Amino acid sequence: MDILHYLTQFVLHLDEHLIAFVTAYGAWTYVLLFLIIFCESGIIFTAFLPGDSLLFATGALTANMSGILNIHLLFILLVVASVSGNGLNYFTGKWIGPRIFFSGNSWIFNRKHVENAHRFYERYGGKAIVVARFIPIIRTIVPFIAGIGYMAYRHFFIFNLIGAFLWIGILVYGSFLFGNIPFVKQHFSIVILAIVLISLSPPLIEFIRHQSSKR
Repeated sequence: MDILHYLTQFVLHLDEHLIAFVTAYGAWTYVLLFLIIFCESGIIFTAFLPGDSLLFATGALTANMSGILNIHLLFILLVVASVSGNGLNYFTGKWIGPRIFFSGNSWIFNRKHVENAHRFYERYGGKAIVVARFIPIIRTIVPFIAGIGYMAYRHFFIFNLIGAFLWIGILVYGSFLFGNIPFVKQHFSIVILAIVLISLSPPLIEFIRHQSSKR
């Protein structure tokens, strides 16, 4: 519970933590942000990292600390982090897939699941990758499954890049433009909480629909 409480407080007060880090380490903030977005996008076990709220907080603070952080450089670095992270996830899935699904024939690890995933990603994969960018945790799982399903890498890369541009661009540049609005500055924790809740709403709604359909 202590860890959960700490993570909650960290996310809600991202602005304070970022200000402290930027003030103390300056340009090293680029490295920290790059690593967080890369890990959130590229490693299944770090899917819990606060990507959306971090991007919003970073853009808003860059508007007030333009002498230290450059919004355009930040955008480019975070797009690279996001694209390369998803790329790592894709190739991890592509490497792990055959070793798990082709080595046996159980109900869970069945070759047919890979073939079904492949057909799905060939048909709908592009949309899934772009939309998943805006859904926490799902955005980390989707490229992994795309790799397992042998989605063509060129096809994956194009939509991976589009998704990263939209996700990073909307949150970073959007918060850069609106971060100085008095209401946002005075109620930053509430805004961050709202972003987290909005981000989590699609899978939550889908879960509720799924549960309702069972009844």
